[in-house]
Amino acid sequence: MPRELIDTGTDRRYIRRDDEGRFSESDDVGRSAAQDQKRDSATKPSRGEGDKGDR
Repeated sequence: MPRELIDTGTDRRYIRRDDEGRFSESDDVGRSAAQDQKRDSATKPSRGEGDKGDR
């Protein structure tokens, strides 16, 4: 499932839901973007799956 952006006004997070709609994974946007900029991916992920580039 693609990740979604949740913006509460004070915090922005990328979340991924399981098949039943519950949160299965959560990442802070600032830390996620910082890690993405440090590394080049060997494979191109599909849209909405930006955190899964090298898997």
